[in-house]
Amino acid sequence: MSRSPPSRRARRVRGKLLDELFTALVEPDLVRPTFVLDYPRELSPLAKVHRENDRLVERFEPYAGGMELGNAFSEQNDPIEQRRQFEFQASLREAGDREAHLVDDDYVRALEYGMPPTGGLGVGIDRLVMLVSGERNIRDVILFPHLRPEKPAGAAEGDDEDTEG
Repeated sequence: MSRSPPSRRARRVRGKLLDELFTALVEPDLVRPTFVLDYPRELSPLAKVHRENDRLVERFEPYAGGMELGNAFSEQNDPIEQRRQFEFQASLREAGDREAHLVDDDYVRALEYGMPPTGGLGVGIDRLVMLVSGERNIRDVILFPHLRPEKPAGAAEGDDEDTEG
């Protein structure tokens, strides 16, 4: 008896649920330097499907001090699979997920010309500064003050009240 693949809705729910559980229950306890490997496929539309488990992608993220410091993955270089992932993401977006990707026909076309196996790595300097300085709010370490929220009109000088609400 073979199992039918999960529906798009089930995949969306599974990926979001796993991400929310990880963020709430695991991430805060990753104080020591830790690499989290192999993410749910639904969360990484640009990553290559895992070689041994088609429900996962080849991705890792370094964590320390209870926060993510970066993101790395093997990039998807199969144009047919990439189009499938973009279309899945587009269906998520239509269902209300504003973080989901749109279909990028130019990117898929570029893949059709051929792309060797590649990988991407992004390390957040701002997050490293947060880790070293002990800051928990990224706005306190960003280098560009114009990106910080302004104090509300009439706020007293030195008033540290959070302006987001």
